[in-house]
Amino acid sequence: MRLSRRGLLRAGLAGSAATALGGLATGCAVPTGSTGRNMVLWYWDGGLGDTVVEKARARYGGTVNLRAVKIGGYYRAKLITTMTGRAHIPDIAGLKGEDMASYLPNADQFVDLRTLGADKYRGQYLPWKWDQGLADDGTMVGFPIDCGPVAHFYQYDVFRRAGLPYEPADVSRELNTWEKFFSAGERLRKRIPGTCLLTDVNSVFENAVQQGSKRYVDRDRHFIGDQEHVRAAWALAVEAKRRGIVSDLVSGTPDQQSAIQDGKLPSQLGASWATNDIKSGVPRTKGRWRVAQMPVRPSNNGGSFLSITKACREPERAFEIITWLLDAANQAQGFVDAGLFPSTPASYGLEQLREPDPFFGGQVTMDVFGPAARQIALAYNSPFDVALGQPLKDEIKNVGVLGKDPKKAWSDAMSKCRRIAEHLGVSH
Repeated sequence: MRLSRRGLLRAGLAGSAATALGGLATGCAVPTGSTGRNMVLWYWDGGLGDTVVEKARARYGGTVNLRAVKIGGYYRAKLITTMTGRAHIPDIAGLKGEDMASYLPNADQFVDLRTLGADKYRGQYLPWKWDQGLADDGTMVGFPIDCGPVAHFYQYDVFRRAGLPYEPADVSRELNTWEKFFSAGERLRKRIPGTCLLTDVNSVFENAVQQGSKRYVDRDRHFIGDQEHVRAAWALAVEAKRRGIVSDLVSGTPDQQSAIQDGKLPSQLGASWATNDIKSGVPRTKGRWRVAQMPVRPSNNGGSFLSITKACREPERAFEIITWLLDAANQAQGFVDAGLFPSTPASYGLEQLREPDPFFGGQVTMDVFGPAARQIALAYNSPFDVALGQPLKDEIKNVGVLGKDPKKAWSDAMSKCRRIAEHLGVSH
């Protein structure tokens, strides 16, 4: 099974990462990242656009030797190990968005970007994305790279044959609530037997949680995964299963890909980067797809940051490089190169992002993703959200795929969450 480059982290890693970084003594890291003209940038494959990285090396080559290194495998674990060992630490380090919360409690291991003049750039970036890079005390650890606004991908002809709205504007308008979305799924199944609107219940549960301003742990380190915002998302997912709009297939499997290609799974809720996953996963569906807004409001899935470590000997020059790499024009190029959706709204009107996409029937998908990116709610992301959200995701998957009783699944999820919370020192 081919894993998406945005695949979620395994349960528990967030807590362990916070612990590992927390073990570093404040302010005593040996500056080993750069020597003389050398400057090292760490990122991962697809984390930055290759064209822009090469241009940066040429642009700043007269004053610094920028060595951009793609780190494979478990990126965060390798970065933490390097920082803990205080040797070969990169000057500039990419930080994946799903990991960001685990770095913020250890902001003293990074240069506060405000001290380098970051605040003057704030207005050029999505406000909610900018704030995700800030620690509780206001320290700016991460400078925004991309984001992942979620939209509704659907197959135009299947929706038309089912008697559903099929033009993007109509789908956005007429399927703008979860109830309308579910009703459309029921009509689809009745009119074209064997079809399901979505692959699994997790896409409902996870996106419903992501639409709001709360997750699983609050600022006071208290577990809130048993509160109404999560209960409501759980109930929506259970309802999707009860009404038969989801399949019993597992995402990413050959069976799912086959069903998508055959029009049996003609719809999905996915982030902007899913355009590349669809193109590479089911290339024979070229021209069938369109994109509309998802029900209620957009959620976000993915998006990363660049940071400057305390090991950097030339933070001012590193910051100059970062701000150039991540300006509106270069973020637009990053979208073209690697599908990195810009966190700079000024990019959305640039010509290279306004090209009709033949895979999506000539639609300009930026007309959907751009407005979606602006509407995402800011939520507090705890270092413990990954670990304490995983039991809920696992159990709702058991409901969807295995037919487990929802009440039993909820009870089991809560039991697991309480045990994990106690282990991590999270109150409940």
